[in-house]
Amino acid sequence: MTDSFLATSPTATVNAPDSPHYLRALTDMADRRAVVTQDAIYTDNGIKLVDKGARIDSRLYDRLVQHKLREPIDRLLTVENPVDVPALIAAGQDLAKQGALPQMLAQALGSAAKLLVPLRSLPLPEPIAFKLTVMREQQPDLFAHSLQMMMVAVFLGLKSGLGERDCVPLAAAALLHDAGMLHLDPAWLDPINKVTGAQRKHLAAHPITSMLMLRDARVYSRTVEMAVLEHHERMDGSGYPRGLAGADISPMGRILLLAEVVTAFYEKYSDMPAQRLSLMLRLNHRKFPAALVAHVLPLLQEDVARDSVLLPPGIDVSALINTLADAFAQWEQRKATVPTAAKQEPGSAFAFADARLQALQKTLIEAGSHPEQQGDLLEQLQGDDATGLAEVALVGREALWQLQSIANACQSRWPQLPDRASPADAAVADWCDWAMRTL
Repeated sequence: MTDSFLATSPTATVNAPDSPHYLRALTDMADRRAVVTQDAIYTDNGIKLVDKGARIDSRLYDRLVQHKLREPIDRLLTVENPVDVPALIAAGQDLAKQGALPQMLAQALGSAAKLLVPLRSLPLPEPIAFKLTVMREQQPDLFAHSLQMMMVAVFLGLKSGLGERDCVPLAAAALLHDAGMLHLDPAWLDPINKVTGAQRKHLAAHPITSMLMLRDARVYSRTVEMAVLEHHERMDGSGYPRGLAGADISPMGRILLLAEVVTAFYEKYSDMPAQRLSLMLRLNHRKFPAALVAHVLPLLQEDVARDSVLLPPGIDVSALINTLADAFAQWEQRKATVPTAAKQEPGSAFAFADARLQALQKTLIEAGSHPEQQGDLLEQLQGDDATGLAEVALVGREALWQLQSIANACQSRWPQLPDRASPADAAVADWCDWAMRTL
């Protein structure tokens, strides 16, 4: 599948304007770390804004943000103590000492150094190094996420038979996969901030922004660009930004999409991340490349065995399963109000929601975890099998998260749903409203 933006030549994006959020992060960083112009900064119509050799700080933000610049600003600046290859290796070594996930990967490979070797040959042109410096200084969690995902991707590459040299482009793609997040409002990265509707469209576009930033650097292969673009795709076609499926996703893209999920679970959950991740991968086996998942699941088993001893605190398993059952019932009630012809309309929000909900129910049935299968099981487990109850609880929590993601995707892809212009749209909008209130 080829979209128009993939056919765009590299020079077409060279003069893309820097976003206000990136300019704010850059100028705020310059209040604490020396940032100096190595060339004068001009507007696209030739007006000089800042002289060569000038010190940048946050007082320049208002002047810079009012104009489209002739060149991307980070091509014109130098920064004190920039991110370079030795700095990346040192940061990776620190992360490998502190993080449970890198330690697990290192133990499986016999050495943490193997996860970092590809960095030694990493192409790092000055504008990319500058962006990584802004990320390190202004969004340290995103910087740590990028490094940790790089290590997961290298692990998967090595386990898949890639040599160290072949892992260099893979490391570049993983390290820079979220560079586009620098152009988003930082509030969207706050887990407390719930991004919905039109805002989610901007968030979903960050793989495209990241890919174009790498293309502008002119040192990374098309394979690297495509992997960055594909790091939120899914094997069943449910990902974004292009909804690719199966063999349409590049081999490196498949590594990145799994590495992103593995990394995210260990960052998002402080309690039982291995068990949550194991359950999610098994419940969603159609979404992730089976050959790569086979390298991950064995690593999780020791933690799964230990963590499954106790039920997550504060979880009412019966209530959780009832909520899950109610979610499916709520959809069936609304589905019954939609004319048959409208149900079959391809590409509609209704068709998308119905297919995703049916797929989730099928997955739960295959795993023996559908609400209709749980009644007798819960009676058998109550009071006698803490491990079994923990398993049921985590499956249920993951299923509820999947339902939330379906509602979010509907609202993002079809922002006109609240207008309820048709019975089908009304059914989807009503179910999404229920899900957002309840789940």
